[in-house]
Amino acid sequence: MSLTSTTYSPDISLPTPAQMPPEQLSNLDLVLRCQCSRRPDKAAFTELLKRYQSHVERLLYHLAPDWSDRADLTQEVWIRVYRNIRRLNEPAKFKGWLGRITTNLFYDELRKRKRVRTMLSLDAPRTLEDGEVDWELPADLPSPVDDMLSREFYDQLKLAIAELPAAFRTTIVLREIQGLAYEEIADITGVSLGTVKSRIARARQRLQGELQPYLEGHLSQ
Repeated sequence: MSLTSTTYSPDISLPTPAQMPPEQLSNLDLVLRCQCSRRPDKAAFTELLKRYQSHVERLLYHLAPDWSDRADLTQEVWIRVYRNIRRLNEPAKFKGWLGRITTNLFYDELRKRKRVRTMLSLDAPRTLEDGEVDWELPADLPSPVDDMLSREFYDQLKLAIAELPAAFRTTIVLREIQGLAYEEIADITGVSLGTVKSRIARARQRLQGELQPYLEGHLSQ
């Protein structure tokens, strides 16, 4: 009599995205779940807000850091997202769509305010040989003198950016702060790729022109 050994393989079925709790879903699956019914699933939308809240807050901060009602604007962004998420045809591009809603809201508010002096909070830049602006802070801790000069340059930079037209200011924020590609910026702002490149180039040129006297004054000391 021979015995044949058999290996038992239990039928283990993995949960589908529809069965998983929101915190275990990917960003794309969260968006898809929010689009499944007439109103977004509450738990999924709450998790989506949790993941992208800081993104909205950073973008609004860089666009309008001296506006005291940024929290209200952030809330309005998510109200618009809640009402319109089912209309998003490409769920994988949710972040860009969210950025467009945020930027459009900023433009709407900017048009309502006759006189707005917006100053952006940017890390101290350095002009590079190719004309690009490096917005990253040095890794090493600066000396007290360097720290003072950085603060002075930072103040000059804020003043220069405050003088930029709103369209230039927005493209600089989206490019240098958000790190978006030119194509994404064109999509968010609703202008052509050539216009985006032109605005960024002119904004950089204008900033460098405004800051050059300050730089030359310190270099000659």
